[in-house]
This record gives sequence, C-alpha cells and structure tokens, in this order.
Amino acid sequence: MNTKISQEANLPSRFGEFKVKAFKEGQKEHLVIYTDHMSEVPTVRVHSECLTGDAIGSLKCDCRDQLEYALELASKIDGMVIYLRQEGRNIGLFNKINAYALQDKGLDTIEANHQLGFGADERTYEIVTKILHHFNIKKIKLLTNNPDKINSISDIEIVERIPIIMKSNIYNEDYLDVKKEKMGHLI
Repeated sequence: MNTKISQEANLPSRFGEFKVKAFKEGQKEHLVIYTDHMSEVPTVRVHSECLTGDAIGSLKCDCRDQLEYALELASKIDGMVIYLRQEGRNIGLFNKINAYALQDKGLDTIEANHQLGFGADERTYEIVTKILHHFNIKKIKLLTNNPDKINSISDIEIVERIPIIMKSNIYNEDYLDVKKEKMGHLI
C-alpha cells in the first residue's frame, strides 16, 4: 500500500517540545510524535488510538496512562511515540462501543470481540517498520507489554523491551487480567 508522508511540524505540548509527522496509509492517518534530537537507539512507544481512554479519560483501560507516560518519557530521553489509528483493537469506535455494551453484560474484551465477529485483536503493525525506516532508525528500545508488537516489527532490531505497567483501578482490573492471561501481555 502506498504511504503518504506529511511535512514536519512543531508541536509544543504539556509534555514537552515535539516534532510531528503524519503518515497516511489508505484511509488511516497515523501520527508520529518525536523529539528533535533522537539518539541512535531511541525509545519508541507504538500506541493504538483509544478515544475513550486517550481523550475522555475512561477508567476501563490503561491507554491514557500509557500514552501520557510515553510522551513524558519521550520528552525526557529524546524518544518517539507512534500513534496508530486502530481504535478498539482495530474494530472501530462503533464496534468498540458495542463491545463495551457486551462487557457491561459480563463478557470480557475478547469474548465481546468474538461475539461481534472479530478476533481478539485485529491490529496490525506493518506501518511501524515503514515509519522507522523513514527516520532511518535501525535499532530501538520498545516501550510495550504486547508480544504481538515485538513479533510484528520486522527489519528493525529491538535491543530492549521496556515494560509500561500502569496502576490498575476497580474498573480495569479484569481488562488487565485478560490482557495478561488470555493475550500474553507481559504485565
């Protein structure tokens, strides 16, 4: 698939001073947030969009906490956050809300996705390698708990996996247990 790349722009934020570029892949537009002077082996967070968590502050997940932690860390150590437009483990916002409704009735996140006709996790990460190649990055320290991210980033050496473990709350304890027990997340 043909990937279009935007111009570079400045993005001052409450987390620090960043540069940004957008990568358009089909109908999806991903954002790369990075510091001006990255090291030869930058710390990289691959973060999938979560409107309810990232923007609204939902307590049903740990997404916003992970995103904010990654941005703060990137600002301090000259790193990068790759923000992928893959809402709801790539089932979209509409289906994510339907999955939430099924979770309200007692299903876990995987069971809800299956009930809606989706796999446990529909996300893909091929664009990550293209993005890292664009920045001429050959080695990274990957900020993740998800083994799928580690296994799907090709042609880039992951010299270290850095855990990103956030404090749980009464609303996301079961969600985090499912990620660990059923999806193999390293938490």
